[in-house]
Amino acid sequence: MTGRGRRDERPPQPQIVLASGSPRRRELLATLGLSFAVRPVDLDETPRAGEEPRAYVARLAVEKAAAEARSGALVLAADTVVVLPEQSGARGLLGKPSGPAEAEAMLARLVGREHVVYTGVALLAGGGAPDAARRAVAIEESRVRIAPLDADEIAWYVATGEPLDKAGAYAIQHPEFQPVARMDGCFASVMGLPVCHVILQMRKLDIQPNTEFFKSCETVLEYNCPVSDKTL
Repeated sequence: MTGRGRRDERPPQPQIVLASGSPRRRELLATLGLSFAVRPVDLDETPRAGEEPRAYVARLAVEKAAAEARSGALVLAADTVVVLPEQSGARGLLGKPSGPAEAEAMLARLVGREHVVYTGVALLAGGGAPDAARRAVAIEESRVRIAPLDADEIAWYVATGEPLDKAGAYAIQHPEFQPVARMDGCFASVMGLPVCHVILQMRKLDIQPNTEFFKSCETVLEYNCPVSDKTL
């Protein structure tokens, strides 16, 4: 009850499971003011032959959500990949580097060039198989140009260990390295979780989160979002 005998008519919030061990995704989901459990999922992330980037991130997001589906829970999963558009097939897809040497090689390929970041988001409601009635999927596309970094700057950054668990081997939000010269799209998506799409997909599943998330997201990221109005 709230106030003088008035019943709180807001709908109860679902139990949420984040099927990811990424601290950036945890931070971004927390901006919604929702409580959630973290249950990372480990899957084979090898692209299929001829698989396009959008299809790739959507498939992996759905597979991760399905792998963690439990009765009564709303499972959220995401996948991010960096793509060099001028290079076809798997060669143009940059996921997480396998170690420092590959991280340096990835950053060297990205320096001074524009690339595309795709993040797929999947929500699976109620557990069970991810059929269309209980599943919502979205893909956010952002364009990023990496600054003209030199070899010493790249080596310093790789030595911090920061790029080893990030698609494309960089963090757009790093306060010291600051690798990005220009970005057109969703800052949160480049970090790994487009928050507006999470809200939109929840609404498609008839879930209305009790939150004012625009201000909190922009405050956390220290970024004036140019795409939220268009997305929602």
